[in-house]
Formats: sequence, C-alpha cells, structure tokens
Amino acid sequence: MAKKRRLKKHSILPGFGLSLGFTMLYVSLLVLLPLSMIFINTISMGWSDFWTVVTEPRVTASYKLSFGTALAAAFINLLFGVLIAWVLVRYSFPGKRLIDGLVDLPFALPTAVAGIALTALYSENGWIGQLLPFKVAFSPLGITIALTFIGLPFVVRMVQPVLQNLDREIEEASAILGATRMQTFLKVIVPEILPAAMTGFALAFARAIGEYGSVVFIAGNMPMKTEIAPLIIMTKLEQYDYVAATAIGAVMLVFSFLILLFINGLQWWTNRKFAHA
Repeated sequence: MAKKRRLKKHSILPGFGLSLGFTMLYVSLLVLLPLSMIFINTISMGWSDFWTVVTEPRVTASYKLSFGTALAAAFINLLFGVLIAWVLVRYSFPGKRLIDGLVDLPFALPTAVAGIALTALYSENGWIGQLLPFKVAFSPLGITIALTFIGLPFVVRMVQPVLQNLDREIEEASAILGATRMQTFLKVIVPEILPAAMTGFALAFARAIGEYGSVVFIAGNMPMKTEIAPLIIMTKLEQYDYVAATAIGAVMLVFSFLILLFINGLQWWTNRKFAHA
C-alpha cells in the first residue's frame, strides 16, 4: 500500500497510464509495425535466397558506397556544423539572421530540387565543376556533397542552443585561472557541446543513409561505382521484387542500428569521462 502511494506521489503527469498507452500505440503503429514487416517479408524468402540477394557484388558495392559517403558527410557536418553554430552564437554581423535562416533551407527544399541544383552546379559544365581539375558530379565525391548539404542543419541546430545557454562566466573564470584560449576551448567548451554534437552527427548520418532524392541525380547511378543502396531498393520495387527489396532494406536497417548504437555508446562514454574529469 505504501509502495502504491509512493508511486502516485512521484507521478508528475496526470493520467500517466493513459498517456503511456497512447504513446506506445503511436510508436508501434508508426515505427515498430512497419519495421517488423521488413523482417517478416525477409524471413519468408529463406536463408539461402536471402544470402544470395544481399551478397550480390552490385549490392555489396552499394552498401560500401552508401555507408562510406554517409559517414564522410556526417564527419564534415560535425566539423563545419559546430563552426557555423559558434559563429551564429558568438558573433554579430550584417546578414546574421539571413544566414541563420538559410541553415534550415535543406529541411524545406525538396530533395529532388536540391539534387538537380547540385548536379547543375558541380557537373563538368557547371559554374563550379568547370573550374575544378577533378570530377565531382557522377562520382562518390558528388554523393558526399549532396549528403553534406541535407545533413548540415542537424548538427547546427543541436549545438546552437547549448552554446547559447553556456555561461560566459565559466570561460572568464578559466582565463583568470591562467588557461589559454585553446585550453579553455578543449577543457570547458568541448565537454559542454560534445553530447549535442554527437547527437547531431548521429542524426546527420541516419538521414544520409536513406537519402534518395538529392543523391540519385548527382550520383550518375553507375553500377559498382556510384549506385547507392536506396536506388537498388527502388529498382527492385519497380521490378515487383518486393522480397529482395525488403532483404536489402533489412541489412541496411541492421547495420544502421549497430552504427547508431556504437555512436550512442561513444556519447555515453564521453559524457561519463568528462563528468568525472
């Protein structure tokens, strides 16, 4: 009896059981049920057929390209996203609000439009492509640029609020105690923004893994070279080979989950390390 009273006392939200039930129902219908259907359809094809489909050279090459370019784009966004967030928070300059609004443009812009624009810009006859001594469009580099474009807002918007709430007095105290600017940045600022930056990195990577619209134009879609995994899934669907499409999707889902689990574990480790530092 005392235990029940204690639970009621610590229940902050009214109607916790009802709200939790709606939450679980909502998540199940929108997330768990669709994901479970992927594995159910995959199981129906048998292990030998599954292994034949997912280990096909063309498919494995698309895995390497998709995950490799997604990780590269996420790392680029991690670096420049933190830099952009720092500039937007710490400095005042003409056009600051305009630049702050442009950061969200990849969220609003249709991915197909972004892909066409990037292709026109970085093709051999494009404004930037014709000035470069190397090929960008229809290459893995072009795919990385497209994924960087669509993933940038995640890091900026995750780090920006943390920098805004960071107390300047802590930095001043660090300087008074004799720390250099670099020491203050590494010992004071980095531990504060690192969790948010890692979360932005994970979101940018997850977004890039399944990106299709902005990549399909600039990639060129050459088998074994610039063909991404989502394109192969779309090709299988157009051929009405739904089981093979779900098999490839299941492999991508498992690998994505493992990578995100590793990133979250790394984030937990860094939080624990800096918390005891």
